[in-house]
Amino acid sequence: MYKEPNEGQLKNTTLNQMVVNCLSKDNSGLNDFQKLPAEDGIAIPRVGINRFRIPIKFYHKDEKIERSHDCTASMYVNLKAGKTGINMSRLCQILTQETESHTLDYPFLTKIINRVRSELRDYPHEKEFKNAYISIDFTYPLKQKSLKSENWGWQYYKCNLETKVCEDDNIRHYLTVHYEYSSTCPCSLSMAKQYEKDFQENKTTEGVGLGVAHSQRSQVKCKIELSQNGINQNFFIEDLIYLLRKAIPTETQSLVKRLDEQAFAILNGENPMFVEHASKRLYQELNKSHFIHDWVCEIEHWESLHSHNAAALIYKGLPDGLRLA
Repeated sequence: MYKEPNEGQLKNTTLNQMVVNCLSKDNSGLNDFQKLPAEDGIAIPRVGINRFRIPIKFYHKDEKIERSHDCTASMYVNLKAGKTGINMSRLCQILTQETESHTLDYPFLTKIINRVRSELRDYPHEKEFKNAYISIDFTYPLKQKSLKSENWGWQYYKCNLETKVCEDDNIRHYLTVHYEYSSTCPCSLSMAKQYEKDFQENKTTEGVGLGVAHSQRSQVKCKIELSQNGINQNFFIEDLIYLLRKAIPTETQSLVKRLDEQAFAILNGENPMFVEHASKRLYQELNKSHFIHDWVCEIEHWESLHSHNAAALIYKGLPDGLRLA
C-alpha cells in the first residue's frame, strides 16, 4: 500500500539529490559538498574533531630541555546558520603544521586559535569564526627527588591545556593538573595516640599498645585560568606543581628506600588532613599567586577506612568564574 512520504523522508531525498548532483567544486574539480548552503537555519555552538593524536614538543623548565610528548587534541569552532559543515581536515592540518617546528607555549596556542578562526572560513569575504577552542590532553613527567636518600624517579602528571575565544572576544588559557598525595586522617591519628597513651597507663589491655591511623592515596584535580602576567611569564606545569606541593607537601613518591619511607611517615604525621583541610590549604596557596586569574579544585580522598570516598570542591569564587575542574 502506498504511503505519503513524511517530512524526514523528503528531506533525505533532497539531501541525496544534492550529494549526487553536488554543485560545489574544489580547485581540483572534486565535489565539495561541505560548502553547499543549508536551508535549515540551524546553528551549532561547537563542531570539530577530538581524539586527534599528535606528538608535541614541550620545554621542561626543571631540566632546561625540550621533550616530545604523545598528546590527544580536540578542536572546535561554531557553525553558523546557513552552513552545511566545516572543513575538519584544516583543523588537523593547522595543528600538524604548527607542532612540527614549534614548542608549545601560550603564544603558540594563541596562534593556532587565530589560524583556526581565519582559515576555516569557506571564503575570504566571510567574517572570522566567533568561537574557537582547542584542548590538549597529555601526561607530563618530572624528575622527583627522594625525600632522604640520594635517589630520584619519574613522577607523571595527567594534564590538560585549553585555549578558547570567549564571548567578550578575548582569548583565555587554562591549565589542569592532577596531583596525587597521601592524607592521614587527623581524627584517626588522634584516637590512635589516645589509645597508645591509655595502654601505657594501663587504662586498657585491648590490642598490643600500637594504634595505626588510617591514611589513603588522594588527588586534587586543579584547573587554573592564567592571568596576563602568568601568560607573559609562561607559568606552566612545573610552576603549578610547586604551588600544589607547598599547599600539600605529602605528594606520593616515585622511588623510596627505607630512609625515604620513614621520612614519608614523619611528613604525614606533620600534615594530618581531612579533605576539608586539603581544600583550605589549596585555597590559601592558589589565591596568593599573581600568575593565576581564577582556579577551581576537585579533591578526593580514596578512603582506606570506608568503602566510599571523601570529596570536596573549592574555587576562587569570581563572578561567572570557574566552578568545575
